[in-house]
Amino acid sequence: MGIIWTIIIGFVVGIVAKFIMPGKNEPSGFILTTILGIIGAVVATYLGQAIGWYGPNQGAGFIASVVGAIIVLAIWGIIAGRRSSV
Repeated sequence: MGIIWTIIIGFVVGIVAKFIMPGKNEPSGFILTTILGIIGAVVATYLGQAIGWYGPNQGAGFIASVVGAIIVLAIWGIIAGRRSSV
Protein backbone atom coordinates (compact mmCIF):
# COMPACT_ATOMS: atom_id res chain seq x y z
CA MET A 1 0.00 0.00 0.00
CA GLY A 2 2.96 2.33 0.60
CA ILE A 3 3.99 2.43 -3.07
CA ILE A 4 0.45 3.34 -4.11
CA TRP A 5 0.41 6.28 -1.68
CA THR A 6 3.85 7.34 -2.98
CA ILE A 7 2.52 7.40 -6.53
CA ILE A 8 -0.64 9.30 -5.55
CA ILE A 9 1.23 11.89 -3.47
CA GLY A 10 3.90 12.18 -6.20
CA PHE A 11 1.21 12.89 -8.77
CA VAL A 12 -0.42 15.56 -6.60
CA VAL A 13 2.95 17.16 -5.83
CA GLY A 14 3.82 17.14 -9.54
CA ILE A 15 0.53 18.83 -10.45
CA VAL A 16 0.99 21.51 -7.78
CA ALA A 17 4.58 22.16 -8.91
CA LYS A 18 3.51 22.46 -12.56
CA PHE A 19 0.69 24.82 -11.52
CA ILE A 20 3.08 27.06 -9.56
CA MET A 21 5.78 27.06 -12.26
CA PRO A 22 4.19 26.69 -15.69
CA GLY A 23 6.29 26.65 -18.83
CA LYS A 24 6.43 25.40 -22.37
CA ASN A 25 9.28 22.96 -21.70
CA GLU A 26 7.60 21.16 -18.80
CA PRO A 27 7.02 17.41 -18.87
CA SER A 28 3.46 16.43 -19.70
CA GLY A 29 1.44 13.33 -19.07
CA PHE A 30 0.47 11.30 -16.04
CA ILE A 31 3.67 9.30 -15.78
CA LEU A 32 6.09 12.23 -16.12
CA THR A 33 4.07 14.35 -13.69
CA THR A 34 4.14 11.52 -11.15
CA ILE A 35 7.88 10.99 -11.64
CA LEU A 36 8.43 14.74 -11.23
CA GLY A 37 6.60 14.68 -7.89
CA ILE A 38 8.39 11.59 -6.61
CA ILE A 39 11.82 12.94 -7.59
CA GLY A 40 10.89 16.26 -5.98
CA ALA A 41 10.09 14.47 -2.72
CA VAL A 42 13.39 12.60 -2.88
CA VAL A 43 15.30 15.83 -3.55
CA ALA A 44 13.53 17.59 -0.67
CA THR A 45 14.23 14.68 1.68
CA TYR A 46 17.91 14.59 0.70
CA LEU A 47 18.38 18.35 1.07
CA GLY A 48 16.43 18.41 4.34
CA GLN A 49 18.55 15.63 5.80
CA ALA A 50 21.76 17.31 4.60
CA ILE A 51 20.77 20.59 6.26
CA GLY A 52 19.61 18.83 9.41
CA TRP A 53 15.88 19.52 9.20
CA TYR A 54 14.99 15.82 9.01
CA GLY A 55 16.38 12.81 10.81
CA PRO A 56 17.77 9.71 9.09
CA ASN A 57 14.37 7.98 8.87
CA GLN A 58 12.20 11.02 8.20
CA GLY A 59 10.86 12.08 4.83
CA ALA A 60 10.01 15.51 3.56
CA GLY A 61 6.52 16.91 4.05
CA PHE A 62 4.11 17.97 1.35
CA ILE A 63 5.30 21.58 1.04
CA ALA A 64 8.97 20.59 1.00
CA SER A 65 8.16 18.00 -1.67
CA VAL A 66 6.50 20.68 -3.80
CA VAL A 67 9.60 22.88 -3.41
CA GLY A 68 11.79 19.93 -4.41
CA ALA A 69 9.58 19.30 -7.45
CA ILE A 70 9.85 22.98 -8.44
CA ILE A 71 13.65 22.68 -8.26
CA VAL A 72 13.53 19.57 -10.46
CA LEU A 73 11.13 21.33 -12.85
CA ALA A 74 13.46 24.34 -13.10
CA ILE A 75 16.41 22.08 -13.91
CA TRP A 76 14.24 20.25 -16.48
CA GLY A 77 13.35 23.59 -18.11
CA ILE A 78 16.99 24.65 -18.34
CA ILE A 79 18.07 21.36 -19.89
CA ALA A 80 15.09 21.21 -22.28
CA GLY A 81 15.61 24.86 -23.25
CA ARG A 82 19.24 24.26 -24.15
CA ARG A 83 18.39 21.14 -26.10
CA SER A 84 15.69 22.86 -28.16
CA SER A 85 17.93 25.84 -29.04
CA VAL A 86 20.79 23.67 -30.32
